Amino acid sequence: MFALAPATLADDPLGAQIARVRAATVHFHDVAAAQAAGYGQFLGCISEPGQGAMGIHFPNGNLVGDTVLDPLRPEVMIYEPKANGQLHLVAMEYLVFAAAWDAEHSQPPVLFGQTFHRVGSPNRYGLPPFYELHIWAWKHNPRGMFYDWNPKVTCPGS
Repeated sequence: MFALAPATLADDPLGAQIARVRAATVHFHDVAAAQAAGYGQFLGCISEPGQGAMGIHFPNGNLVGDTVLDPLRPEVMIYEPKANGQLHLVAMEYLVFAAAWDAEHSQPPVLFGQTFHRVGSPNRYGLPPFYELHIWAWKHNPRGMFYDWNPKVTCPGS
């Protein structure tokens, strides 16, 4: 059964919610710490002409496969590759597979007052349909904190 974690942060103003998310993910600026916590690279750097990029996604299989959307435990860490080869944490993504969510709920998930986007299939990721929400907690996105693409993020060669 899908549920929102008890720490939904629903009563916090948005700024306080984001501060708590940053505090919960600050140690993942170190990619090795993210990998030790079960996050691993999935595909390469994702960009979209005219939109910008997302970066390189590092999902945590245990979190992606579970049935809880916990604001303090994002399913995916997103890193921007730099010319020197380093990866910089720029965003997180909350993700849940649509079939499992829809079996228990009549509406898409909502966190931070934002309704998740539904990505159908087929898609560029090779995944079944899913709901997702990006949060640009570590790099400013001029299009908004929850917009999928960030024009300030780049992928090498794009």
